[in-house]
Amino acid sequence: MKTILVLGGTGKTGSRVARRLKAAGLPVRTASRAGGDLHLDLDDPTGWTPAFDGVTAAYLVEPSLSASTDHPSRIPRLVTEAVAAGVRRLVLLSAPRAGEDGHPLHAAEQAVRGSGADWTVLRPQWFAQNFSEGPWRPGILAGTLALPTGDGRTPFVDAEDIAAVAVAALTEDGHSGRVYDLTGPRAVSFGEAAGLIARATGRTIRHIDVGPEAFVERQVAAGASPDVARLLTELLVAVGNGEGATLGDGVEQALGRPPRTFETFVSETAAAGSWS
Repeated sequence: MKTILVLGGTGKTGSRVARRLKAAGLPVRTASRAGGDLHLDLDDPTGWTPAFDGVTAAYLVEPSLSASTDHPSRIPRLVTEAVAAGVRRLVLLSAPRAGEDGHPLHAAEQAVRGSGADWTVLRPQWFAQNFSEGPWRPGILAGTLALPTGDGRTPFVDAEDIAAVAVAALTEDGHSGRVYDLTGPRAVSFGEAAGLIARATGRTIRHIDVGPEAFVERQVAAGASPDVARLLTELLVAVGNGEGATLGDGVEQALGRPPRTFETFVSETAAAGSWS
């Protein structure tokens, strides 16, 4: 097999995909705006050609929520460049409901599906690692996770499962033309999640519900654009409204095993000292 390109190779899923590929002894090239084997800026197509030299399979991810809303053509342009360069297998990290018109990643999905290459689309629910490596970690460390989710529940998916499915799709036959809905094995409320992390770490952690407008204002004050802040808030409010609690069977379909539990994620993350 020739080289596999991992876009976002220093991110939550890309780093795990690259690590698994390297452990299997496969040739891997990571690309990102910062770090990785080479610099790749989705806003600068002049630097894309070297990324695809000798590449036959690629893991694609839109790393920026704001870019996915403001510049939805970035991934479609990249897909065109990749196929022209000889890439024959594409695995796209997408999101729930991205098949619907108007979704920020709809154009990316359509581009991959119509590329002429073998393609697989991954639609994961909220990452469990958002509590340990992402936007909710500061709240966990501060002891108060303030989100507009109420008592809504969602089946957080472990990024390790996402990476395992991505590697299978990149390296094995039988995944072409598949859309995998990736979730954990059960839906968990943010309050329960905070409680599980609290017990595993010995910390006092609580989840409090905040109003949507207050949450938007907080995100804008932290540097998010108003459009991105509203989009993020809408997604979290949807959880509170009971949306996004449906379990997907993508992990089992792709890997032949159940997904990792949120409890396993918490115990392993706490043992690693990630919340210390």
